[in-house]
Amino acid sequence: MGNEDAGRRLSAWLDRFAAAAAKGDRLKLLSLFGTDSYWRDLLAFTWNLHTAEGKQEIGEMIQATLERVQPNAFALHEGASDTEGVAEGFFSFETVEARCIGHIRLKGNLCWTLLTSMEELKGFEEKKGRRRVMGAQHGAHRDRQTWLERRQQEDEALGRDLQPYCLIVGAGQGGLALGARLKRLGVPTVLVETHERPGDSWRKRYKSLCLHDPVWYDHMPYLPFPDDWPVYSPKDKMADWLEAYAKVMELNVWTSTTCQKASFEPKRGEWTVEVMREGKPVTLMPKHLILATGMSGIPNEPNFPGMERFGGEQCHSSRYKSSEVYRGKKCVVIGSNNSAHDICADLWENGADVTMVQRTSTHVATSEALFRFGISRLYSEDALDRGITTDKADLLNASVPYRLMPEILKPVTAAIRGADAHLLERLEKVGFLLDFGDDESGLFLKYMRRGSGYYIDVGASALIADGDIKLRSGVGIREITSDGVIMSSGEKLPADLIVYATGYGSMNGWAAKLISQDVADTVGKVWGLGSGTTKDPGPWEGEPRNMWKPTRQEALWFHGGNLHQSRHYSQYLSLQLKARLEGIPTPVFGVPQVHHLQ
Repeated sequence: MGNEDAGRRLSAWLDRFAAAAAKGDRLKLLSLFGTDSYWRDLLAFTWNLHTAEGKQEIGEMIQATLERVQPNAFALHEGASDTEGVAEGFFSFETVEARCIGHIRLKGNLCWTLLTSMEELKGFEEKKGRRRVMGAQHGAHRDRQTWLERRQQEDEALGRDLQPYCLIVGAGQGGLALGARLKRLGVPTVLVETHERPGDSWRKRYKSLCLHDPVWYDHMPYLPFPDDWPVYSPKDKMADWLEAYAKVMELNVWTSTTCQKASFEPKRGEWTVEVMREGKPVTLMPKHLILATGMSGIPNEPNFPGMERFGGEQCHSSRYKSSEVYRGKKCVVIGSNNSAHDICADLWENGADVTMVQRTSTHVATSEALFRFGISRLYSEDALDRGITTDKADLLNASVPYRLMPEILKPVTAAIRGADAHLLERLEKVGFLLDFGDDESGLFLKYMRRGSGYYIDVGASALIADGDIKLRSGVGIREITSDGVIMSSGEKLPADLIVYATGYGSMNGWAAKLISQDVADTVGKVWGLGSGTTKDPGPWEGEPRNMWKPTRQEALWFHGGNLHQSRHYSQYLSLQLKARLEGIPTPVFGVPQVHHLQ
């Protein structure tokens, strides 16, 4: 079957779907889906990020949403394709509230996977293109107010005369991406950031840090990187970009500001948030509170016996700054994931005697192999040449239900493993403990399930294989002494510096710290899919827990992830917040039960 036939099949399916939807014929709609089928909805039907799996769940979703949504105006886009009998393509459609885009895959004449994604709210479109504001006020006007004066007036009024509708905690890439989208939608928003400048969360890290994901994957909303931007961004270059982004997008970022306490008043439907801004207390009363602290929670600070006796320096990896003062010193890094590898390499580059302590296995893949066999299919110059823009790539990425990913990613992981075979063999020879995910599905699902347990190799693995970075693997920590680390094996590692690269807790730890433990427990664990694999306990949820969507705590949201996720999912979070600002009904379908608190 060719692409022309794929287009005909897809058009016929959409026509049947549209006709059944117009008649409200739920049984007819359900008959268009195969037994093994999946419908992932990003707001368009459910006002949620929700995946219905199988005909029963799809039927329940249709029953709950069809009458209200009234989908219509279906139109297949050009570029339908056929791969081994599976026809797929993009289409547009509308609902009562929004203009939307979808993606569908057919097996035979029945739907296998369906993605429906809200793109914009009717009547509340972004002021872009032909809708852009004039800017200049031509003619002569008394008491003319300049752009700068208006910006200064807005900054002075926010938090005093004008309360923000949204308060975003964190002005890293996640907070800035969401802030930019809310700005374009006209949602009054303040971002608070503990550091002195936007981008400092990158700027203040150790000097060798760089992004491990390639540039095509990492664009911010509205402002893609220039086409000469390096493939892997150095941390200071990224920090400067984020600072410039905040300025160009005219975001209200309060730097040197710390959130101290927050509480929600259900009767008023608003938060009371106490912040310290440049040493002065300010009370904000936003309607919505968004914790944009990445995908991680509070650092997991270990409690090894004897830590209080250590006479050198010790810190969690989140507080590690520079290796230059440790030239010739003995350094022990406890951990074996991304941060641990990066810190070990940084110490080695500056002449330290460094040992990595690996307590459990790690998935290792080189950045080159990950790009070649994974990311480059959708995010690369070759992908752009095939007409796959960043927006299209994001939707194609989102169109694959999480349930299907393990089987799809196993051969990709095998190909990466094959390309990296020589390096992996060398690592195993020195005792490095390797894994490829509980089910051999590789790095991406490890990230989505637990947010840890992997290293994207940008050079440290060869140092370990060569013995330049010393390794102790498969051992625990018995105690910390005044001058070193005693392993469970009884061996002592002398140390002038100990870095605890021991990861982070769930993001709801920030809710516990800022609001209360009760609220954190109400929300439950943040991140993970419920896969039943290591550090991702079931039951299966099918979407990242509590991310970018309503939680069990009214008006509390979590936003973050890598740069790609911050870019893409900030669109859906901003639309949910805009709808609530404008009083558009947002009945949420499919909010999961809370099964795990941390």
